Amino acid sequence: MSDERVRYSDTDLQEFKAIIKEKIDKAENDLKLIRESFINDQNNGTDDTSPTFKAFEEGAETLSKEQNSILAGRQEKFVRDLKNALIRIENKTYGICRVTGKLIPKERLLAVPHATLSIEAKNMQK
Repeated sequence: MSDERVRYSDTDLQEFKAIIKEKIDKAENDLKLIRESFINDQNNGTDDTSPTFKAFEEGAETLSKEQNSILAGRQEKFVRDLKNALIRIENKTYGICRVTGKLIPKERLLAVPHATLSIEAKNMQK
């Protein structure tokens, strides 16, 4: 009997790697769009409009900046989590629940490729 931990095959890992790289490309592109939107929001050209409208627009602009900042932060974390998943693939530890040590089902990893917890472990946290 071997006591080696169960893990995904190299073929499976390469399949996950391709999916994750594709998601990283899309996520980095989305982050770039969020940042460009943030830069564009800073120059709305309301200098020649009425003071009332300008005050309203500045309030909306502040809210928009906050939302953009939150969105950018979430997107940066998502990219970081995906890149960490690539490291786990290289280490051949990808898909192993960090709490139970069991293999995370492939369906879950396809839906959430950066998952580090099985549903069982996630439910234990609640």
